[in-house]
Amino acid sequence: MLTSKQRAYLRSIAAEYDTIFQIGKGGVTEIMCSQINDALRKRELIKLRVLDNSGWTAREAADAVAEQTGSDVVQVIGNKFVLFRRNPKDPVIENIPKSAK
Repeated sequence: MLTSKQRAYLRSIAAEYDTIFQIGKGGVTEIMCSQINDALRKRELIKLRVLDNSGWTAREAADAVAEQTGSDVVQVIGNKFVLFRRNPKDPVIENIPKSAK
């Protein structure tokens, strides 16, 4: 679970990212989630888009993909959303604020 400071930091980074996955009329599939898993392992932070013909809202798609990939939803705006999953072995994103545990 991300804190609000972590979420804000990741949102600021994701603003410059390009969308690398699109969810279309096929919806959220197991193959797509496998590819998203690979991308999260390498990048940690990815931006996705839900196409108008998909029948999904961005929030529904974000929650479904996050659940299947074990990632956190950072942001949902319009038809785009951002996911984050930390790579414990080889972290890519540095200086993420610590959680208050």
